[in-house]
Amino acid sequence: MLLIVLISAVVLLILLITLFKFNAFIALVLVSILAGLSAQMAPVDVIKAVQKGMGDTLGSLTLIITFGALLAIILSETGAVRRISLGLIDTFGMKYLGLSMALSAFVIGIVMFYNAGFILLLPLVFSIARRTGISLIQVVIPVSAALSVTHGFLPPHPAPSGIASLFGANVGLVIIYGIIVAIPAIFFSGILFPRLLRGMDIKPSDKLFPENENSNAPLPEFWPSLIAALIPVVLMAVATIGDLVLEKENTIRQVLSFIGDPSTAMILGVFLAIPILGQQKNFGAIMQKTSTAIESVATILLIVSGGGAFKQVLIESGIGDQLSALMEGIELSPLFLGWLIATIIRVSLGSATVAGLMAAGIIQPMMVGSDVSPELMVLAIGAGSLMLSHVNDTGFWMFKEYMGLTVGQTFRTWTIMEGIVGVVGLIGVMLLSLVV
Repeated sequence: MLLIVLISAVVLLILLITLFKFNAFIALVLVSILAGLSAQMAPVDVIKAVQKGMGDTLGSLTLIITFGALLAIILSETGAVRRISLGLIDTFGMKYLGLSMALSAFVIGIVMFYNAGFILLLPLVFSIARRTGISLIQVVIPVSAALSVTHGFLPPHPAPSGIASLFGANVGLVIIYGIIVAIPAIFFSGILFPRLLRGMDIKPSDKLFPENENSNAPLPEFWPSLIAALIPVVLMAVATIGDLVLEKENTIRQVLSFIGDPSTAMILGVFLAIPILGQQKNFGAIMQKTSTAIESVATILLIVSGGGAFKQVLIESGIGDQLSALMEGIELSPLFLGWLIATIIRVSLGSATVAGLMAAGIIQPMMVGSDVSPELMVLAIGAGSLMLSHVNDTGFWMFKEYMGLTVGQTFRTWTIMEGIVGVVGLIGVMLLSLVV
């Protein structure tokens, strides 16, 4: 009976978002309440579960996601993003243009949401394609692949941050393992795959990003720009290493744990970026523009909290326990199962964030008492949440319109690229599980 409730809840959520065009947050909360009532929970307990799930999720993620967006605005407004991209291109040269574009997008994508990073890098993509004569598709695929990987695998992005919170995963380890898995995923989807598309004829609008689009304002230096972008990642990674090699009572470890806490690391990243980039005089002007970033994360935070509500209802209604009992007799790796559930929801709904959070809510009860690494489960679900993007995903249409592709060409480029990321990501997680 309870499993029927779960299946019905997932189907209803899909219908509400795709057919009736409900906002994802409203749909998640509504379905969570209906699922709890259908599982015969007392109405007051349903509301308490929804509130607890939302509160627990937002409590650990609000600072991470909000200050991550603020750091992205600072890097954009100061020109650090453009300096990082141009510096990497100059370093690797034309022979390794795809690699340099992927690296640029990866560094920038760590702190920028996919859509923001994509739009920000597009003028550079168009400019490089014009100046070199290389097909636009050869330049944009490495960028899109790297941005997708960071969006699905690495905190402080909403889905991996939310999933890590649900599983109690070590965020520093998620980042370290995520970078390891990201390398082959980006290589196959962003470096090798574009070589199969060299004959594709695309016709983007000539009015998009003309040559005079880019500002001639002076840019910050390369190394300060790179350091400013990577401060949070470095702090979290160092803290994780400290946890592994130092005694719990060690003072250095305690200090590293404080500054490497994801929330602290993001806050430090924001307030250290300004002096590192030498922009103290522009501090006030830059801070005024951060209101845009705060507005942009409001909807994301609500969707993430809705995923937390759905998870909590599944736990307190007993649906999760029944699902765990059923899965005990199925000879499937929990990591593969998490990836598969996320893939199914991703293909059905389109949103990678919603797919990842819903899959985590379904799989979370199975993690209790399990020896599966919660960090690897975050990455497995993240890989599934990126699979096979198609017409129900805004990323699909954004890529299509900016590149001037037909729907068929978008399937042959964007959708296949996302599929490669998802499959290679899963393979990387499974291989990593043999040694972690």
